Amino acid sequence: MPFVTSEHMLKEAQKGHYAVGAFNVENMEMVKAVIAAAEELRAPVMLQTTPSTVKYGTLETYAAIVASEAKRASVPVCLHLDHGSSFALTAQAVKAGYTSVMIDGSRETFEGNIAVSKKAADMARACGIPIEAELGKVGGKEDDLEAEADTNTDPMEAKEFVERTGITSLAIAIGTAHGFYAGTPVLDKERVSEIRKVVEIPLVLHGASGLSDEDVQECVSRGICKVNFATELRAAYTDAGKKLLAEKPDTFDPKKLGTVGMEAVKKLVMERMKVCGCDGKAVYRL
Repeated sequence: MPFVTSEHMLKEAQKGHYAVGAFNVENMEMVKAVIAAAEELRAPVMLQTTPSTVKYGTLETYAAIVASEAKRASVPVCLHLDHGSSFALTAQAVKAGYTSVMIDGSRETFEGNIAVSKKAADMARACGIPIEAELGKVGGKEDDLEAEADTNTDPMEAKEFVERTGITSLAIAIGTAHGFYAGTPVLDKERVSEIRKVVEIPLVLHGASGLSDEDVQECVSRGICKVNFATELRAAYTDAGKKLLAEKPDTFDPKKLGTVGMEAVKKLVMERMKVCGCDGKAVYRL
């Protein structure tokens, strides 16, 4: 199946009251694992890279890897730039072949966020690529971006933000955080419903690593159409390699480490897809 954009899959998720799982990948092995999970569960899937990931590799490298794997897949596969830290990076991702992008102006003032998001949305629209933006601040740390405090998204500001920017999906803050949680997170799930009433485009939940299945499922039932998972995938991949080396310290073949890493990531991704309810949903016509 060819590479697809996120627009159709997210609209289908919105219509079907489920969420598409969006999984951050760091290397070829994680790409293969995520797509293998999607194939087995017949699920549409989004793979994501952050600014630090594309700095480690390049936009072109990840676009080529995912495009190659997507061509062999029988389910819809999308490659998304997560937390695009500047207009320039977002534009470069579109040029490199990404089929979905995010501009993250959440560190700016409300008006500053609108300005950079509209500029990026205009560019992406001209290229036929959907674009996500963030309003409010999701706590924790994502790459070099760190929010000192959570600032939950105001519903009426969200309505104005969407109308003035022309973005196609919106990441909202309801008390989630990037990275692992130090304690039990307290989510303002009612806020998802409030925003859903005044915003028509698909809503996105960041910081899902470490949330309970019940929290994720309730957020989806209230209107979340895309759920991001990152930190726990990294941990699963790395922990599998550590376990292999502890059991077989003489292991030196990188393929052995990659194999156990892929197995761990695939298992976790399948679990998260079932929580999002996107398993079995890759049956619509593109």
